[in-house]
Order: sequence, then structure tokens, then C-alpha cells
Amino acid sequence: MKQETIIQKIWSLCNILRGDGITYYQYVSELSYLLFLKIAQENGSEKLIPKGYRWVDLESHTEEGLLGFYQEMLTHLGAHVENEVIREIYAFPTTVFSHSENLKAVVEGISKIEWHQVGKDGFGDLYSGLIDKSAQDTRSAAGQYFTPRSLVNTIVRLIQPNLGDLIQDPATGSGGFLVSADSYIRTKYSREKYQVNPPQYQGVEIEKNTRRICLMNIFLHNLDANIIYGDALTDDVTGLDEADVILANPPFGNKAGGQRPLRNDIPYPNTNKQLAFLQHIYLGLKAGGRAAVVLPDNVLFESGIGTDVRRDLMNKCNLHTILRLPSGIFYAPGVKTNVLFLTKGSTKDKHQQENCTKNIWVYDLRTNMPNFGKRTPFGNSEIGFSPEDFGTDPHLGAFEKVFGEKPDGTSKRTEGEYSFGAQEIEIDKEAVEENQDIDEQLAHSRWRCFSREWIANTKGDSLNISWLKDNNSIDTTDLPEPDVLAREAKSELEAALCELDELLAVLEGVIK
Repeated sequence: MKQETIIQKIWSLCNILRGDGITYYQYVSELSYLLFLKIAQENGSEKLIPKGYRWVDLESHTEEGLLGFYQEMLTHLGAHVENEVIREIYAFPTTVFSHSENLKAVVEGISKIEWHQVGKDGFGDLYSGLIDKSAQDTRSAAGQYFTPRSLVNTIVRLIQPNLGDLIQDPATGSGGFLVSADSYIRTKYSREKYQVNPPQYQGVEIEKNTRRICLMNIFLHNLDANIIYGDALTDDVTGLDEADVILANPPFGNKAGGQRPLRNDIPYPNTNKQLAFLQHIYLGLKAGGRAAVVLPDNVLFESGIGTDVRRDLMNKCNLHTILRLPSGIFYAPGVKTNVLFLTKGSTKDKHQQENCTKNIWVYDLRTNMPNFGKRTPFGNSEIGFSPEDFGTDPHLGAFEKVFGEKPDGTSKRTEGEYSFGAQEIEIDKEAVEENQDIDEQLAHSRWRCFSREWIANTKGDSLNISWLKDNNSIDTTDLPEPDVLAREAKSELEAALCELDELLAVLEGVIK
């Protein structure tokens, strides 16, 4: 039985719970309780769980009173187990089951799976597969903790975490970045070398159930990680150390009023979560440390404090690369995102604090790309971390190749990359600042370099840099004035309302 088949079998059990109004996200959290017990039985870690509270005890219990026994189990495991990680997985448990017969059916379904075919080292990947499945089937619920694995793996291949590195994710979610980084390092080095100088992992997760999923994920992947339950933008993270590597996809949106105050060590306090997280990331790196962070477009062009943050970033770090991602690969349709790659200090002096950014390379993977989703998946999550895997991803591989083999962005680079029909994309050499005084062929390239001086003088330190024209974009230069558009919209709505009134009259048998 292939792993995908097992994942599908486990996932199909959620159909039992649909009648109780259980969401996919709640189901994954509940699976963390159940699968931990079953996997502990299969992989030899059951000795960590006290007798009377193991899978066999749950499986053998009669349907009558099963739900009460299960709730007692969860409470006991969250309070009276010696292993700290297990206690935290089961901390403050809340079950979604409301009927013993549903719980019995899920337990029996899990028991029937041929677990011996997973293999002792395959349980971590199995659980990661369930997380992926959750995100694919309900992106709106999973978006708070999920980043497409293909993108995570590409970022890790480029940043190249290493033995002895302190690797951090201040918005950990399910732990995908940390698990992927560890897999990369284990692929690169022998078990003996790993054990002599293992990497260190730190994370922060604000949502209780998501942290539970993360703890389960890192436990099954044998990571020794400190995952703080809290908010990385508050004093919850005073215990974090400066990191060699930071990988993150911070939550989108604004921090609502009336909540706990921001940390006082963030120089440009504001309600924009991404701007605050960006400051945490580049200030939290060691000298010479490197980071990759996923951010929405507004961070690149927002004025005021946004401009101040970008200038501070480019002063203190070498912001060497920006990847413009396709729309729609995250849970919110239409959200436009980017990956910023940066290194603390300059290429010549890792302790430099001013003017560290000299050039920014931009790769446009957004313009005229497919609408990615369940039917058109983005990238290939199965591509691993062997040397021969570099540059082979169907969508991200071209970017990996031009990025180069050096994780700090100092590989020899040449403008000009024309994947995905770039040469056929329309350009505007007159109106677009990025294309003025540029060779026409280069203007079609997805891979361009812009100097820090040009960004300051031409863009006013905005990093919203684009030069290719998307076929789906709207040319705002020819649009009517806003008041004209508003009146047209009002007229169309009024006409639609009249049609609805007529339809209702007919349906009610009253012809006007």
C-alpha cells in the first residue's frame, strides 16, 4: 500500500464527522490525538505513554462510554506524562467528537490500515501528507498554517541550512519550513555527522491547535525544536536567540486594536503584521545570517512606515533577490505574494549597518502564469534535496538555476531568462519605468537586475518592480473617471434589482 493510498484512507474517515459539522482543519487537529497513539504503537515509542492510556486501550473499549473514556485519556496525557512534547501535544485538549459511535468508527478505520507498510521512518512524511491534503481540500481553513511544500522545498534548496545552524520560523504554522530544513541537512550529511553537530530549531505559533499540529509534525520527524506558544510580535519571544537562518511565511493582515502591545525593540511599530514580522526577521539574524520570507505585494509599495522599513532593511541587509510568485497559490484567491531573500550585512562585511544592498535581482514568475489550484498544482512537492534535484521543479526550477548555488545570492548572475513563453509577453517600453533605455529582448526577460540607486531615484524605494504586462491585467490609463464608473455600477445594480422585483412578482402570481 503506497503512502498516498494510506493518506487517502485516513482522510476518507473525515466523512464520518461531516454530519457533526466538523471542518477539515478540526479533523487534522483531532487526528493528531489519535494518530500519535497509533503511530506510537507502530514505531516503538509507546513506552513514552503510560499503560491504560495507549492505543490498545482505546481500540478495545466498548462503544458505550467510549467518548467519556477518550476525553479522560486526552486530559491525562496532557497533564501526567513525563515527556514534555507529548504533554504539549495533548495540552488543553478539546475533542470534536460528540458521539461515541463516530469515534468508534474512526478508531476502527485507523486500525484497519496496513501500518506496517509505512515503514518506521515514514510516519513523519505520512503526517505531512495529511497536512498537505487538508490544505488542498479546504484552502480557506488551512491558509493560516500552510505554505505549498514545493515552494518551501525550493526556498530551502536555495538558502541551504547547515549543521550547527540555529534555524528559526517566527510564524511556524505546521512546521513545514523546519521539517524541510532538517530533511535537507539529513540528506546532505551522514547520521554520524548530524549527531555530532545537529542544527537547532526555534519557532513561534500563536494558535493553539496549529501549534499542536506542529508539535506532532516535528516529533514524528525527530526534530529537537523549541516551539513557543505565543506571538512573535510581543514579549513572548524574549527567549529567542539570533538566528543563522530564518524561514517564514508570516500571517497576512493587520493587528487589531486592543491586543497586547508590540515589542519595544521593533523600531517602526505599526499595525501591519507583515511589516512588523519583516523587522523581527532582519533584526533577529546573526551577522551574516540569511533569510527568506513570503510577503504580500503591499509590503513592497506601502508608503510611510512601509518606506522606512524597506530603507532600514536595505541598509542593514543585502536584499539580493525578490521572487514574484503567481497569484492564487495561497488560500486567499487573488493574493499577490513575493519571496524576499536577504543576508545580514553586506557581501564584503557581515557587520555593516548602512548601504548593504547594492543590487536587487527580481524574477517574475507571476505574469501570464496559469491559475494554480487543486486541478493545476503549483510545483512538485515530491522533489527532494539531492544535488540532481536542484533546478528540476516544473515551475520553480528555472528560478533556482538563475538564483545560483550560493545561498547568500553572490553566485555569478546574468540577466535574461525566458521560460513560460516570456518572449511572447507584451511589454510597454514607453510607459513602464523598468523598461526605459533597456534592450527590447531584455525587457521580455523574467530575470532582471535593478541597482539600489535606481530604486531610490526612480521608485522612491518602492520595491513593486514589474515590467511584463499580464494578459489578464487592466490598463487603468483608458478607464473612465471613478465617478463615472460609480454611476455606471449604480445603474447596473438598479436595473438588476428591477429584474428581481419582476421575477418575484411572477413567482408570487402578481403580474404588475
